Amino acid sequence: MPLSEQEQRLLDEMERHLMRNDADVVSAPRDGRTLSYRNIVYGTILVLLGLGGLIVGVSQQLIVVGVIGFVVMLGGVLLAVTPGRGPGKMRIEPERPAKPQNSSSFMDRMNDRWDKRQEER
Repeated sequence: MPLSEQEQRLLDEMERHLMRNDADVVSAPRDGRTLSYRNIVYGTILVLLGLGGLIVGVSQQLIVVGVIGFVVMLGGVLLAVTPGRGPGKMRIEPERPAKPQNSSSFMDRMNDRWDKRQEER
């Protein structure tokens, strides 16, 4: 069922408010840090080598080799999911002063606006 014009306007207004005030909820800031393909490739290679070491250690009953293989696998996974630095040095931005919070919540303000619109009719 399509939204009425009033519902669509209210939804658009809520989206704008969410993007303006709660942008961290909508999209997490990356701070120039994304997953690095190089780290993923090296991590995958380490996982495969560690898996091979684990299999050799278990099949030959060499506990030390199996444990080392497992540790290498763990290191590979950690390397693969570690975000790399962006190009150049990371910038440190000065802290912004916090915006003063209104005493009423977002939903309270939406309800007040809704009531005002209903009274206008």
